[in-house]
Amino acid sequence: MNPNTTSGKVFLCVCLNPVIQKTLVFDRLQLGEVNRTGTFRTDIAGKGLLPTRVLTQVGEKAVHLTQLGGPTRDWFLSMAAAEGLSVEWVESGSPIRTCTTVIERGSMEATELVEEALPVAAGTSALVKERFASLLPRIDVVLLSGTVATGIEPGTMGELAALAQGAGKRLYLDIKGKDLLDCLRSRPACVKPNLEELAHTMGAPYESVRSDAAARRLVEDAGKMFHERYGCYLVVTRGGKSTLFWDGEKLGERAVDPVEVLNPIGSGDAFGAGLARMLEGGGSLSEAVDEGTRLGALNAAHLKPGSILADVS
Repeated sequence: MNPNTTSGKVFLCVCLNPVIQKTLVFDRLQLGEVNRTGTFRTDIAGKGLLPTRVLTQVGEKAVHLTQLGGPTRDWFLSMAAAEGLSVEWVESGSPIRTCTTVIERGSMEATELVEEALPVAAGTSALVKERFASLLPRIDVVLLSGTVATGIEPGTMGELAALAQGAGKRLYLDIKGKDLLDCLRSRPACVKPNLEELAHTMGAPYESVRSDAAARRLVEDAGKMFHERYGCYLVVTRGGKSTLFWDGEKLGERAVDPVEVLNPIGSGDAFGAGLARMLEGGGSLSEAVDEGTRLGALNAAHLKPGSILADVS
């Protein structure tokens, strides 16, 4: 598949933990002092919204499913509409959390300040599953991403994966821990955690797998198990370090494209979008990793999270 063409598929990107993302840029951040900046932005985000944005920007058809509530719900939806993003949602009564990225130009370091979500209302999980099932007839591919908000019933992601499998939809996972292990039973096409998320899922301390040799062992062992038991590929991103992947026969590695990084937030989500679109367009896993790498680098070069276009607001 040529990256300039589209897969012709309709993607449903699901995340049950929406975000309003503030991004602030400082020349130099001074802890314990008042820091002022004129370079900042506020965007709608979340690990399901960001791949929806990237897929839309490359010409794919994508729909985002989430839960929304609180005083910024309508603003969130109006922002999505202004970008041409398709959002399906259920009322949760839970205010949308705000997360903040602080970027220091001098060191080019990005610090992420994350709010945990407030609990959703009782019955939200049932509403999500009902809306998800209603969307399946008009989509081809399901991407399940991120953590779930407090109050979402345990096992919900696994139930969504099972519904997708039962409807004959291709499934991609960018999740971790028990949710990932539950969803594997639905035989996804590909699993794409980062290294820390894979270590967490496999019960290994992150510090113990950060070296190249240890990371390769972990990805190879997990990749073999996932492929033998569930028939899926494993692709593991490592920030600025090379991506490791198991193609069913051998361990592959792809260096990160050199880029002047402005904001790395969302690069993993852009990578996942590229991975899925290329595999769905008939590309090989190696080609899909190349496309994920390309989109992840484009995202990192822009201030807006989960965006590969320089001229978007």
